[in-house]
Amino acid sequence: MKKKSKAEWIIRILLYLLILALVIYAAKNGSFTYIEENTSAVMYLLGQHITLVAISSLAAICVAVPLGVFVTRPQFRKYEFIVLNFANIGQTVPSIAILALVMTYLGIGWQTAVFGLWFTSLLPILRNTIAGIDSVHPAIMDAGKGMGMTQKQILWKLEFPNASYAILAGIRTAIVINVGTAALAFLIGGGGLGDLIFSGIALYDTGLMLAGAIPVILLAIIIDFMIGIFEKVIMPKGLQHKIETI
Repeated sequence: MKKKSKAEWIIRILLYLLILALVIYAAKNGSFTYIEENTSAVMYLLGQHITLVAISSLAAICVAVPLGVFVTRPQFRKYEFIVLNFANIGQTVPSIAILALVMTYLGIGWQTAVFGLWFTSLLPILRNTIAGIDSVHPAIMDAGKGMGMTQKQILWKLEFPNASYAILAGIRTAIVINVGTAALAFLIGGGGLGDLIFSGIALYDTGLMLAGAIPVILLAIIIDFMIGIFEKVIMPKGLQHKIETI
């Protein structure tokens, strides 16, 4: 296994210290006291937040991965530019602007928030799916064809396993970004922990604001850690070894 460099360890320690400092600051401002006194309300908002992230992320995966496979087929490669530029709108246009635009059609509520989060999640997953499949060595493809594999078998047994690292990295990035972006759902009646964050900002109450921000940060860290474990479980051992030795 590749050892982490000194710079990587320093950056990781600094991040941990930053999070610790933020937690201490939140505790001094009464954030944890507020959470303790309003546990049921915070858990309800946390449940809304997780639901928004889960539905939008799952929908983005179900659309972006098949779409990425579609445009990597030789006969459909000409559509790659169109598909990528459409998905790129979700990253170039500010999230709040997308929510405002969608709200004019879908109205106020969670459905608008889910659609906005879904749209902003497409590009990382789509781009990584395309990059992952394109990175599969031609010799591997030729070997599969030489063994008499069908196109479907090549996709599932060769392309997907070898592209899994890139695809999962895109999914991981999209979901973690979604956790933070979902806080904006409160602005259009979508619920979530943004309720505490924006209420705290409006009331100039740092403790209330951090009572919403701290769970969002911890949720993003936990999800990122869990997806990292999931990657190791489903990724082929040979590919893991290759990545660790790079």
